[in-house]
Amino acid sequence: MKKILLALTAVAAMTASASAADLAARPYTKAPAPVPVAPSWTGFYIFGGGGGGVWDADTGVQSTVTGAPILGFNQRQGGDGWYGTVGAGYDWQTANSWVIGVFADGQFGSLKGTIQDQGPFVAGNIKNDYSWAAGARLGYLIAPNVLSYVNAGYSSSHWKGTTLFNTASALPSGLHTNDFDRGGWFVGGGVENNLNIFGITAPGWFMKTEYRAAYYDNKNISELVDGTNISNGRDITFKPLVQTISTSLVYRFNWTGPVVAKY
Repeated sequence: MKKILLALTAVAAMTASASAADLAARPYTKAPAPVPVAPSWTGFYIFGGGGGGVWDADTGVQSTVTGAPILGFNQRQGGDGWYGTVGAGYDWQTANSWVIGVFADGQFGSLKGTIQDQGPFVAGNIKNDYSWAAGARLGYLIAPNVLSYVNAGYSSSHWKGTTLFNTASALPSGLHTNDFDRGGWFVGGGVENNLNIFGITAPGWFMKTEYRAAYYDNKNISELVDGTNISNGRDITFKPLVQTISTSLVYRFNWTGPVVAKY
């Protein structure tokens, strides 16, 4: 019996030694490479920037009472200037490379030009000092961190009143116009890109450049007598188109990519 136990113990010891030798001789296997994770454009963002713009308007003169044209020849007036802009929005990225979103923004500045009435030879400087817009955009990712998009929606603009001057003497004519608001629609487009593409480490920070054209409804601007605010019976018709281009800095709250998975 003792001989049998000694033999079994010896066999067990040799088996354990062989197993340990096998483990020590097993070759080293390199861990798999990290898998890239694509960035997501889904989430909230805010932006601020500035730019320049121009406007032009088809104008004429008509009777305040009847609405009939007083002057047979209409004109196209215009103006230009600068502005700042701030806004916010939310985007959804689909399973492929499309991005859809909603946004709202405001513009504040001075896009100034001239209106005039050739009958009594009066003219004044009119200014679009602020506007706001709300709409939707549709974009396509031409790269994981570069979005090309178009947008459209509703816009409202505010125009300041002006003193009307005699165009011959350059002196006040005793007439003026009041402030007014005009609504309409806009269409535009642009490009937005993550700042990392320029070799800058800036997670969440983007830059976008956008063109926009806003088409506003017609307004009959009444010529009013200073002091009494009574109409002189003449309206300047005004239907503006405002075109702007801006560059803005954008911050996306949920931006995490492109990154790599951790092991």
